[in-house]
Amino acid sequence: MKTALIVSGGDFSSPDLDLKYDILIACDKGYGYAKNMRLTPDVVIGDFDSFTGVIDPDIKVLRYPIEKDDTDTMLAVKYALNEGCDRIVICSALGGRMDHTIANIQSMAYAASHGALCEIMSENEYMRTFTGGKTRVKERDGYSISLFSLSDECKDLSIDGAKYNLKNATLTNIFPLGYGNSREHDYVTISMSSGILLIVESVIS
Repeated sequence: MKTALIVSGGDFSSPDLDLKYDILIACDKGYGYAKNMRLTPDVVIGDFDSFTGVIDPDIKVLRYPIEKDDTDTMLAVKYALNEGCDRIVICSALGGRMDHTIANIQSMAYAASHGALCEIMSENEYMRTFTGGKTRVKERDGYSISLFSLSDECKDLSIDGAKYNLKNATLTNIFPLGYGNSREHDYVTISMSSGILLIVESVIS
């Protein structure tokens, strides 16, 4: 897989240190985060309403007007897709303003609808998209697992190996049926026939 790492501008969170990526994209304020982590972006994208410092002249910069349809993170997702990335990992994408968080999750759905696996990593959450077939979620001590439909429906959804299992159900985006589950075995198996599913692993407080 060709992987893009996007450093967004929400509350700071570092990516997995073992993550291997092919392209690094910083979004506006995310450039400051990347710099603090001693990471050099391949490109910095944004309207620069939250970062006003100096950007290394050797780094490619794509500036956009504040009045635009796409968020900075969405611009980064589209850039990654245009570069042929089929895995997109986003950090520093949660916290702060709720509208930014929701927009970033919708950007995950956009990436999934264009054939890419999209993930958000933070200190207390890990999210990823799933678009059909079968996948496994490994045991992670102290974490819950929740499933949400990002499309209108996720059809023929089955869950096995969890406290609350499910068989050939339809999950919709207007009712949180998949919220707050836990593992009963080493991993949970999830399968479905169609839709865009968001798998969320959260630290249990």
